[in-house]
Amino acid sequence: MEKDIAIQRTISDNGEPYTSKISAVRVGRENLSDALPPHEDYEGRHRYDPGATWTPAEERRVILKTDLYLLSWICVMFAGLQLDRGNLSNATADNILDDLNLTSDDYNNGTTIQLLAFMVCEFPVQILTKRYGFKRILPSMMICWSLVSWAQSWMTNRTSFYITRALIGAFEGGFIPGTILFATYFYTSKELSIRLAAFWSTLNVARVISALLAAGILELRGTSGKPGWFWLFLIEGILTFVIGIISFFYLPSSPTSTSGVIWRKPWYTEREEIIMINRILRDDPAKGLTALKEPATFADIKRAWSDKSMWGLYFVGLVAYIPATPVQAYLTLTLKRLNFTTFNSNMLTVPSAVIQIITMLTLSYSSEFFNERTFHCFFGEFWILPLLAALLTLPDGGREWSRFSLITLISGYPYFHPIVSAWISENTFDVKKRAITAATYNVIVQVGSLIGSQIYRKYDSPYYKQGNKVLISICALSLLTFVAQRLYLQTLNKRKAAVWDEMTVEERSIYQADATAREADGNKRLDFRFQY
Repeated sequence: MEKDIAIQRTISDNGEPYTSKISAVRVGRENLSDALPPHEDYEGRHRYDPGATWTPAEERRVILKTDLYLLSWICVMFAGLQLDRGNLSNATADNILDDLNLTSDDYNNGTTIQLLAFMVCEFPVQILTKRYGFKRILPSMMICWSLVSWAQSWMTNRTSFYITRALIGAFEGGFIPGTILFATYFYTSKELSIRLAAFWSTLNVARVISALLAAGILELRGTSGKPGWFWLFLIEGILTFVIGIISFFYLPSSPTSTSGVIWRKPWYTEREEIIMINRILRDDPAKGLTALKEPATFADIKRAWSDKSMWGLYFVGLVAYIPATPVQAYLTLTLKRLNFTTFNSNMLTVPSAVIQIITMLTLSYSSEFFNERTFHCFFGEFWILPLLAALLTLPDGGREWSRFSLITLISGYPYFHPIVSAWISENTFDVKKRAITAATYNVIVQVGSLIGSQIYRKYDSPYYKQGNKVLISICALSLLTFVAQRLYLQTLNKRKAAVWDEMTVEERSIYQADATAREADGNKRLDFRFQY
C-alpha cells in the first residue's frame, strides 16, 4: 500500500514552535530498518542486514571481544594520560616548587595555563579526528604530550614550567571526548556509561600506580645530581611514549576494520561483524547516517550549541566538579603541610583513588540498572557537601588524621562524570552533533576546573576557610542544577508525548519512515525521548 500524505505537527520547545513536515513517503509493510539504511559511505554498510538475527550468547561473545580488545587498551591509554597529567601533583612532594622558585599561586597559574591550552585545542582536535580518524589522531596526541612530559625533567624556572604546562594541555585537549566518541561506534547506549566508568576508574588506578611509582622514583633524589622529580618526569614520559607508539599500530579504524600491524587477523568473524553493526544501528540508527570520517561543519556546531536541551548539562559541567577540584589538586601539598614525609605523602593519596574507583563504578552500574541519571549524579555531588562543612569547622592546628580523613573522602567522592558524558551522548541523537556536544561539554568542564584551580589562594592557607565556603556554595548550586535539568527534560518529553498521542498509527509510520526529517530534526523528533 502506498500513499502520499502530508503531516504537520507543532510542538513548543521553551516557547518556540517546532515543526516537522513529512510528504510523499511510502507506507506499507516495510519496517524502519528498511526505510533507514545506513549512509553509502558508512564503514559497516556491507554488514548491514535488517533481517539479521542472533542469540544473546552470540551478542555477549561480541561484547566480550570488544571489552578485551578495545576497552582494555583504551584503559591503558587513559592510564598514560593520567600518568602525565598527574605527575606534577606527585612532584610537589619532592619540593619541586622550591627547586623552581615557585609559589603556590604560580602552581595555580600553571594549572590555569594548562587548562586554557586544553580548551583552545578541544574543538580543532574533534574536527581533525572526524576528518582523519581516531586511529591516527589519538595515538599522535599521546606521543606528543609524552615528549613534553619527558621534557619537564629539564625545567629550571617559572617560564619553562609555564611553557611545558601549556604544551601538555594543548596536546591532551580533545583526547577524552575523542576516545568517548570512538567507543560509541562499538557499544550501545546502554553499555556506554559503565564502560566510561571503566575509563575513569583507570584514571584512578593510574593515580594509585603513579603514587606507588612516585614514592619509589622520588627516592632517587640526588642520583647524578638530579632531583627526584627529574627522574619521575623522565620515566613516566617514556612509559607514555611507548603506549602511544603501540596504540598507533594497534587501534582499529572501525568495527569492520580491526586488523593491523600488531593484530594481523580481524577481531571479529564475518558473522560477528554482522552482529556488531546491526545491533549498534538498531540501538541508534543515527550512527549510520554519517561516515566515520565525515568532517563536522560549522552548521553542525551551530546546531549543537543552539540545542537548549543540552544547556543544563553544560552548566552541570561548569559547576558540578568544582567543589572537589582544589581539594584533589592540593592533596599532596596538604599532606606535606601536615608534616608527612615525601614517601608517606604520595602513599597516602592511594586511599582516595581506591575509594573513588569503588564509588564511581557502583554509582555507574546503579545508574544503568535503574536507567536513571539525575538522582545518581545528585548523590555523587551531595556526598561532598557535609564533608566540606566538616572541613570548614575543623579546629586549626594538629588533627592530622582528622583532616587527612576528610580530604581523602572528598577526593574519593563518587565521580559521576561518566554518567553525565553518557547522558549527553544518548540525548544528542546525531553523531556529528554528538562530537560537538561532547567537546563543548568537556571544554566547559575544563572551565570549571580552571575556576576550581584558583579558589585556594596563598593568603587563605593553610586551611583555606574562605575557599571552602565558596566550595560549599557552588556545591549547593550544582545540586539545584541537577533538579532543574530533570524538570526541564520531563517537560520537553511531556510536550512531545502530547502531540505524539494525537497521531494515528498510519501518521506515526509515515513520520518514522522519513529519513530526511529524521536526520534534520535529531533529538527534537516527536518519537525521541530524553533520558533523565
